[in-house]
Amino acid sequence: MLNFEVDPRVLHPLVPAGTELDDWQGQTFLSVVGFMFLNTRIFGVAIPWHRNFEEVNLRFYVRRKTSDGWRRGVVFVKEIVPRIAIALTARLVYGENYVAVRMQHHIELESDAILPNSMSYSWWFRGRENRLELTVGGDADQALEGSDAEFITEHYWGYARRRGGRTMEYRVEHPRWCVSRAAAARLDCDVAGLYGSQFVEFLHAPPASAFLADGSEVTVFRGTALPS
Repeated sequence: MLNFEVDPRVLHPLVPAGTELDDWQGQTFLSVVGFMFLNTRIFGVAIPWHRNFEEVNLRFYVRRKTSDGWRRGVVFVKEIVPRIAIALTARLVYGENYVAVRMQHHIELESDAILPNSMSYSWWFRGRENRLELTVGGDADQALEGSDAEFITEHYWGYARRRGGRTMEYRVEHPRWCVSRAAAARLDCDVAGLYGSQFVEFLHAPPASAFLADGSEVTVFRGTALPS
């Protein structure tokens, strides 16, 4: 997870109706996140050759006030996966902006280690290799209460803008993750081509923070449309 501070005015046009930007101590973040999905099931069904795959996404953070308090969530600018069927399913079910390109990942893991020493994701777009990489700088532990790591990992809702401007809300369930701070992290990416020129200034800067999360089982529930 590489987290970049961004001018909130850049994100305002992308904020789904019914939500507002969420910040950490006055800082607004964009995150580039690489995931390994393992043993994936769609509505409880495992699809052959589509269970284990990489994903790299660009996301930012919002919240929505409800009768039982704030719901803190994520908005995805774009999600990259290696198979067309995965992208089409996610677009249909959740209204997310998925694209399919060739991808691979690399993990450097010592034989007696629980977490990797380093991890990288690569993907190819318009004939160019793009790369997200991180070197671990310490042991894994639960994110401290009030820390930037807690802010980044503890969002349990997803929001997506559907056609006609309506907002789709869906719940994401997983236990708290342990995180390891990065000793080094780098994004080498065609930012303008993939995400838009408005993000170049921010994603070409060094990340404000970076860390590796241990991950867990994750359940993504079917979404519902917010009232107009």
